[in-house]
Amino acid sequence: MAWRSNLACLIKARGRWSWFPIPEHSFLPPVLNNIRCQRKSTAPEKIVASVVSGTNGKEPGDALDKLFSPEQQASVLHVLNTASDKELEAFRLLRGRKSVNIVEHRKKFGPFQSLESLIDVPFIQYKTAVQVCNSILCSENGRKEKSQEKWLLRKFIKPAIERERLKEVNSIVSIVFGTRRIAWAHLDQKPAVLDWQQTECWKLTNRIYPSCIYLEEISSVISKMPKADLYILEKSGPSIQNTSLFPILLHFLITEAMLYALLNNTFATDGQHRVLSMNRNAVGKYFGLMIGDTRTSGRQLVKQLLSESVLKKEPRVFFPQERVVHYRQKILKDTHHIEELYDSLLQAVAFHELAFGRGPEHRC
Repeated sequence: MAWRSNLACLIKARGRWSWFPIPEHSFLPPVLNNIRCQRKSTAPEKIVASVVSGTNGKEPGDALDKLFSPEQQASVLHVLNTASDKELEAFRLLRGRKSVNIVEHRKKFGPFQSLESLIDVPFIQYKTAVQVCNSILCSENGRKEKSQEKWLLRKFIKPAIERERLKEVNSIVSIVFGTRRIAWAHLDQKPAVLDWQQTECWKLTNRIYPSCIYLEEISSVISKMPKADLYILEKSGPSIQNTSLFPILLHFLITEAMLYALLNNTFATDGQHRVLSMNRNAVGKYFGLMIGDTRTSGRQLVKQLLSESVLKKEPRVFFPQERVVHYRQKILKDTHHIEELYDSLLQAVAFHELAFGRGPEHRC
């Protein structure tokens, strides 16, 4: 615990990482009172037409434009004025003749100058126009979210991994190592904890050993680890500028290299790499555990996750009910000797939520 808490503040290279939370894209105007939120997400909430239309389904004036902000109007108009009939068919209620009518109207009368002019298109009435605008806005925001997700993956997870490959991942093993211990957490897609433990590696810290000793010791640890689709290593180490800590830096680098090589060689069967890494301080920022450049203990957060697993119907992490008491007792008993155990679980949760987008903010 002492080594890990002291070393965290020395990782100057990690201090250059900055955490940018996923922005909440909310474009709703204050004009509407009749708004219903279907799910909690970064997509604009759907606007429900509450104005009573006339007998012909048309609405005089600029009633439709008032439902949307200037930014939303510009986004919708850009699509209406540039998309082909085939591209317009991708949006709700614009399949078939409606998309053709929009293109023909555009050719005959010029670009749409306002959302209200959409009602002049044959077969599109006021309520239909509102739904069409909502559909376009949701689609536009979806593309922004995908771009943001890709940025997060590139920022915090190395090396880069494609979304298509992540869809095939059924479970991950998160691995954190210190000067005396190696801990791992095995999570599935739920996410549920399938395995969560640590092992002592006393031989590695008594003195500087040749690489063959590391190979033997770490091979023994890997033999205890479960098989998974991906293995996530914590990227951590003291600053190379501090020469007094060079033996510790060397220990981390050797351990990391051994884990990379042995995990890939042991579990890779299709020729693809299975070992990724996450920065220690990046995980700390994800959970709000940073004080300046120093990462604090994740003990309280892990205790909270354990409690939620029992008290909530949809907890952030599912623990096996028969192991919850055991884990809780272990946390209370070994407060200062299982920091790697806490970190391995938090790293697994952070990876799961970043890679699969299934954190609390993504749930209904």
